[in-house]
Amino acid sequence: MAPAWLGSAQWMHDNPDSPDGGGDVPPADSAGRARGHWTDDPDDLDFGPLRRRWRSTPAAAIGLVAVGVVATLIALYTAFAGPDAGSEVPVSFPESAGVPAPMDTAPPPPSAAPPEELVVSVVGLVHRPGLVRLPPQARVADAIDKAGGAKPNADLLSLNLAQPLRDGDQVLVGFTDPAGGFQMRSAVVAVDGAGSPPAAAGTAPSGPGPAGTADGAGTVNLNTATEAELDTLPGVGPVTAAAIIAWRQAHGSFTSVDQLAEVDGIGPARLEKLKDKVTV
Repeated sequence: MAPAWLGSAQWMHDNPDSPDGGGDVPPADSAGRARGHWTDDPDDLDFGPLRRRWRSTPAAAIGLVAVGVVATLIALYTAFAGPDAGSEVPVSFPESAGVPAPMDTAPPPPSAAPPEELVVSVVGLVHRPGLVRLPPQARVADAIDKAGGAKPNADLLSLNLAQPLRDGDQVLVGFTDPAGGFQMRSAVVAVDGAGSPPAAAGTAPSGPGPAGTADGAGTVNLNTATEAELDTLPGVGPVTAAAIIAWRQAHGSFTSVDQLAEVDGIGPARLEKLKDKVTV
């Protein structure tokens, strides 16, 4: 017998000739036709239970599809959402900005090459005062020899004849008075101003009128003025004053103011300024 919970509708396809003996044949209808047997008459078919079965199937299928979609979304999220929050992500840091970049250290400029020759001024008690040209590393003695050598009474004791010279130096050869009169020491004046100008010693010979002046007119007498008095003239410094005295001792005395042009360091422009300030 069929279970009671299946109802009569479940027997619509039962076959009375089935191996189970067909003992559980559903009851026949009013026409004597057993329900559940195949018939060609559509009106005899009972689809009620079958319709109920198909009506319940779509709801279950929709639920299964929904579950599958949710599972797919979870899988996609897990695959593409990135690493877990607890996983370590390597972080690269830029190099510290506090480390200075290496700087190119410029090589020191090469030292200036020594000149091929030296030009030195030699004045005072020498035979050919003026500019002389000497080879590099020349000495004071070489400059004096190039100027014709020292004259008698030249002060060579005040000079270091072995002193090296530089381009632009000046060698001033002074004089000594055997009688103990006016004297002027020799000196080397460097191109950068180093070295002391020659110092005068003794007194100048006396002449008519005040020393260093002529007739009290306020002009300086070139033949009697001291180095200090010559230093007061416009454009004349200690070196030029010493050169004037050296020229005076070398040539005896000035006979004309124009002879100042022969003194080293006095050019035409300076001579014009001195003409009204000096006399002989």
